[in-house]
Amino acid sequence: MGAMSLWHWLVVAALVLVLFGGGGKISSLMGDLGKGITNFKKGIAEADPAKPEQVTAVADAAQPSQPATLPKA
Repeated sequence: MGAMSLWHWLVVAALVLVLFGGGGKISSLMGDLGKGITNFKKGIAEADPAKPEQVTAVADAAQPSQPATLPKA
């Protein structure tokens, strides 16, 4: 039960063929998704670490200046 049978491998191979093979719309979408992920990773790697004040400004904006209080009943 723990090992994958022949039927499992056939299903996996069919899914890979449908997603990445044949030059259809799905394979082009998967290629575009891969390019998008690659460009995203490049953009993260090229982020300018010389401007840490932008990071702290965003972090300060996310935190409320005063704690929220419930109205007294």
